[in-house]
Amino acid sequence: MGLRGPTLMEDFHFREKMTHFDHERIPERIVHARGVGAHGHFQLYESLEAYTKADFLTNPSKKTPVFVRFSTVQGSKGSNDTVRDVRGFATKFYTDEGNYDLVGNNMPVFFIQDAIKFPDFVHAVKPEPHNDIPQGASAHDTFWDFVAHNPESTHMVMWQMSDRAIPRSLRMMEGFGVHTFRLINKEGKAHFVKFHWKPTLGVHSLVWDEAQRIAGKNPDFHRQDLYEAIEKGDYPEWELGLQLIPEEDEHAFDFDILDPTKLWPEEEVPVKLVGKMTLNKNVDNFFAETEQVAFHPGHVVPGIDFSNDPLLQGRLFSYTDTQLSRLGGPNFHQIPINQPVCPFHNNQRDGMHQMQIHRGQTSYHPNGLNNNQPATVQAEQGGYEHYQEKIDGHKIRGRSKSFLNFYSQAKLFYNSMNPIEKQHIKDAFCFEVGKCKSDMVKANVIALLNHVDRQLAKEVANMIGAPLPKENHEINSDAKSPALSMSNTIFKADSKNVAILLNGDPSVSLLSEWIQAFVQHRMNYSIIDNKIHQFNDSIKVTDTYTTADSALFDAVLVFSSESVIQPPVLEFAETTFKHFKPIAYVLSDPHALDNSKIKLDGAGIYNLTNTSIESFIEGIAQGRFWNR
Repeated sequence: MGLRGPTLMEDFHFREKMTHFDHERIPERIVHARGVGAHGHFQLYESLEAYTKADFLTNPSKKTPVFVRFSTVQGSKGSNDTVRDVRGFATKFYTDEGNYDLVGNNMPVFFIQDAIKFPDFVHAVKPEPHNDIPQGASAHDTFWDFVAHNPESTHMVMWQMSDRAIPRSLRMMEGFGVHTFRLINKEGKAHFVKFHWKPTLGVHSLVWDEAQRIAGKNPDFHRQDLYEAIEKGDYPEWELGLQLIPEEDEHAFDFDILDPTKLWPEEEVPVKLVGKMTLNKNVDNFFAETEQVAFHPGHVVPGIDFSNDPLLQGRLFSYTDTQLSRLGGPNFHQIPINQPVCPFHNNQRDGMHQMQIHRGQTSYHPNGLNNNQPATVQAEQGGYEHYQEKIDGHKIRGRSKSFLNFYSQAKLFYNSMNPIEKQHIKDAFCFEVGKCKSDMVKANVIALLNHVDRQLAKEVANMIGAPLPKENHEINSDAKSPALSMSNTIFKADSKNVAILLNGDPSVSLLSEWIQAFVQHRMNYSIIDNKIHQFNDSIKVTDTYTTADSALFDAVLVFSSESVIQPPVLEFAETTFKHFKPIAYVLSDPHALDNSKIKLDGAGIYNLTNTSIESFIEGIAQGRFWNR
């Protein structure tokens, strides 16, 4: 009323706008809250009809739409991308037979064997309840206390302390279905199966100091990397791999194939590459798609079924339950991102957020008023039929003795690492367990490591001031699986980021030559100087030393026309050297870097006055030079 009077509550424009605003947020996911998604498609190489009747796995001519969400586990929606953590890798296939969700991680095993422990695990790894610290980190007492009292976690924490937990890019990490599933063909023959995603760019990681720097310089590093790659047309690709075991060979191995804390060594059960997934479209709206997408390991299609993996069985309940809470009711499958591309009819009615207008008199089965429609579709007509297996046993709460081998595959993983990877695992344990305040927790973790590798336990104990057990309980095994080491991956220069550092006035012709070479190799480049300016219509400075950081790039090229290297340029280059990344340089004064921390005769250092730009690009493809 009046220009300075109170707002009347009859102002329905205000009320409607504010009411909507006040309800714009939904509960974040309990785990995997921080995520990013993209659309794409999957296409099969050759029919898998010998193993499954799933249509999208038997028709090589068909492109199946997919939506993929990558995520971290521990942190909230606002946490950093480059924390040490497991990464979620969930894929929704929109098949002609319904949606199939492959809900996995970037590590092939998990912390626990039984789903009843999942709330305890999450409570332990999440920020501690008395002070809500730490965010986006497992380096605290409650997590390591849980691990020490649940030795089944040993294998998984070896992965978590490895470089797999700090990926260079979401485009450069593997994905795993974790659990054992079944494939069933038209004849009813079943195979146990584990699913793999193999990135065509190879599997690559950050170093720990680099990951920490990025967290401060660009907390959205991974999601920005994925978004920009797709926008530029550098579409991320993964090959789908299957490990297959005939049902009759279920007990033919020295590990239980149903144990989610165990992997199937690729040397014993080879991975068969069967198709390729390409992500080629970013979301139009983050909330409507990435935030509202609902994955569920129980979303399967004919030809894919479950095993008796106890953790999987628990997840089949939990995922539906959590979507009811997070997305406000049982109709979350009607949200556009969750809708199947095939029509479906059933008698499920009403509920919160019902979007469909169901017509007709009947909503039950069987019925006579509507000719018994909708009717259950029989298997021979394409309906889903559960695999028929004989069940015989006693109802007990317990675990098979075959699940009690907690240390053999932790040892296998550690044995399979090269010396650099082992050093990084040791350093990670020193950081993570060293952050714990409780001497008891530290001692218990060392006792756990003493079962895996005595020397590892000794070195970590020495660093964190914890006692080493008097007796050596290291498991006696020299078994290795070369497939587990990241040193045996694919190395490419494609989509790598190069920083061109200017110290003085550059040669524009040289800049043009370098840029052309980078573009030909599908690489990205940034020109960095003290301020933003332009040399010609096609070459301009894109970043300054204030906005850029060496941790955000895969390699550095220093161009200096002056005898003294400016401190920001020198720090940039020296940090690149510290992180073992390739460095190229052109100096008007050949002694300008003599007093720097960069060893000019070291591996991965290229003087472009007598070395070709192609040699530098080959070094960028190699990635890191650990032998400096």
